[in-house]
Amino acid sequence: MREQFERLIAAGKLKGQHLSALLRLADSGYCLHRSWGVGTIRGFDTVFGRVTIDFPNRPGHVMDLGFAAESLKPLSRDHFLARKTYDLPALRQLAVERPVELVRLVVQSYGGQLSLETLQQLLVPDVVGSDWKRWWDSTRHALKKDGHFVVPTRKPDPILYQEAEVPLEQRLLAQFDAAKGLKAKLCVAAELLRSLPDLQDGPGTVAQVLAALNADIASHHRTQPWLALEAVFMRDDLRAAVHLPAEPGELTTQDIWAQAPPLDQMLQQTPTAKHKRLLQSFKEAHPEDWHQAVLAALNSMSAKNTTECARLLIEEGHLESLKRHLAQLINQHQASSELLLWLARERSDAFADILGPEVFRAMLTAMERDQFNQRKSNRLGDYILADQDLLPELIESAELEVIEDLTRALKFSPCFNDMDKRSLLGRIVKKYPSMQPLISGEQPRTEAPLLVSWESLQRRKQEYDELVHKKIPANSREIALARSYGDLNENYEYKAAKEMQRLLLTRKAELERMLLQAQGTDFANPRTDVVSPGTTVRCIDLAQQTVQTFTVLGAWDYDPDRGVVSYLSPLGQALLNHKVGDEVQFELEGAVHRYRIEAIEPWRSSSTDVTTTPTAPPDQTTSAGEEAEPAQPQVATSNQADQTTSSAAPQAQAEPGAELESASPHPGPVMEAPPAHPEGGQTAPTAVEATLQPADQPVSPPLQQPCGGYEEAAQPSQPGNLQEPSPEPVRAPNPEPVAPSHSQPPG
Repeated sequence: MREQFERLIAAGKLKGQHLSALLRLADSGYCLHRSWGVGTIRGFDTVFGRVTIDFPNRPGHVMDLGFAAESLKPLSRDHFLARKTYDLPALRQLAVERPVELVRLVVQSYGGQLSLETLQQLLVPDVVGSDWKRWWDSTRHALKKDGHFVVPTRKPDPILYQEAEVPLEQRLLAQFDAAKGLKAKLCVAAELLRSLPDLQDGPGTVAQVLAALNADIASHHRTQPWLALEAVFMRDDLRAAVHLPAEPGELTTQDIWAQAPPLDQMLQQTPTAKHKRLLQSFKEAHPEDWHQAVLAALNSMSAKNTTECARLLIEEGHLESLKRHLAQLINQHQASSELLLWLARERSDAFADILGPEVFRAMLTAMERDQFNQRKSNRLGDYILADQDLLPELIESAELEVIEDLTRALKFSPCFNDMDKRSLLGRIVKKYPSMQPLISGEQPRTEAPLLVSWESLQRRKQEYDELVHKKIPANSREIALARSYGDLNENYEYKAAKEMQRLLLTRKAELERMLLQAQGTDFANPRTDVVSPGTTVRCIDLAQQTVQTFTVLGAWDYDPDRGVVSYLSPLGQALLNHKVGDEVQFELEGAVHRYRIEAIEPWRSSSTDVTTTPTAPPDQTTSAGEEAEPAQPQVATSNQADQTTSSAAPQAQAEPGAELESASPHPGPVMEAPPAHPEGGQTAPTAVEATLQPADQPVSPPLQQPCGGYEEAAQPSQPGNLQEPSPEPVRAPNPEPVAPSHSQPPG
């Protein structure tokens, strides 16, 4: 081929500088293009000055001889890339049976040195397959035993192949002496520790390394105590592996901790794998007050370092101290964003009693503080956005006033952009729909107040207190216990307790809404020209020609034995604001009932010394599982009656289509309490009882605790606006002016 190439050069079709490159291509038979990969040279056409090459995706590709000489790199037949094209099965077998020979072939093909990353790219997936890590771990151990390879301790360093065989001890000592800095020496020492079983003279090699480490520890223990402490750990491990005695006067971990280096800085500079050992050495150096020092350093640590510190505190029985410290930092809004990030990730039952709305408020404060200090990363904010359950869990047991404050704080917080704020506010609205007007800026729809007796109002407050201060905390403790059983997917106690938690929180929201609407009164001196709350009405059932007497009282009053009806019930709504002689009718389950009013009298007459208070509705309880006791008769003095003026009740409209359960379409003259269910439940009310109950104020049944656990929840305090309200003047829809009521609660 030389003569033919020289004739082309003489004819001016080739440049003389291309001759040597073309001769190497002709002799090798394989070439490498930087874009098309390895190619097999099929032949040269000296007449037209072209060469034909088979590339993986370009078979039979034709190139100009001059361009081929400049762009192609010749590959010998023994080159690894060339062998992949014609002998791939043999290479795969070599990788399984003799991996050291395969690595030697690859490294020699690239000039005797090759990085680990390049080696992986060349072998995976054609030769080695997908299980690279497992293959390399076993091959790496074999390469160390082979005296021709220098396996680096750091990934960026290349794998070296040496023609002369060098013992492993000599190679490791040479690497240790050549390492720059104590950190690099510790990497070689760790490799020496792993290679001890393969060394012929392990104790002698380790003794040389220990002497050098002691010198470096002495020079670093003041300037870089974290590095000196890590060197002490390595020195002790090497000595223990070969059973060598300690040298007199050498520095120990207690000598390093005696200088009082900052614990958070020590953890930050030390690898995570050594954190547990570092904290254990700190505990041994300060046996009396180590936990106080760890607690003091928590607020300046990263979330990753906090994990190991908290684990050590819990294992040593300092969980309560940890919780008190966290609660103090959260309540004072001094907790760092990293500490709160760790707490948000943890969220275990052990910390359930401090996880509440105040934690989210502290998170906003911490992020604003980081923003003021120009901290670039906002890992806490990113986690809040990513974890869909975090915000709902923190606010699930909060009071409405607290939720309103948090919503306002989030709306004006500079920590999130508008899109992220919408996402977080949407999670709040999903949990508390009543926050929608506050977020959107719409005027909330004001609901008409509920006229209730002081006795029924007190019972509702007692139920609310029982729920907030006893049942919900018990729910928290029981769910924590159920979680400890493990396997939540098949944990019946946990599922039952979670369902009870949902019922408790739903009932709590209902009571808060009703108590906000409630307006207490004693129904003294009502209007008697028309039917109004606080009057007793004698009626005639026009269908059966029977006389019935009803007492129209508050929204939560119901007593079928005494004929007490709520003014919100269908019957109460039909009677309200009608005079003597008026005929009223209402429809119940498709049947129309007609009554004629014969007389209207005040229920609590000023001339009566003793009045009877209506009993509680059957669904109200004063404590868990106990039915409310009927209120004792109240004594109304004439002075109290004289001090009150007449009050008019608003005519509340019953919801259309309210579902009422009835056993008979016609109300009977005798009203009896519904019989108790044999299993402790309640049967459906009769037709008359259905007319007495409020149509638009359904009352939830008493919440019974199942035989399960409860999830931990923060104990909400009773809101200030749920205190017993002073009676406000109530006016009826009748345009006739009515004097305001000055009635006061009994006693």
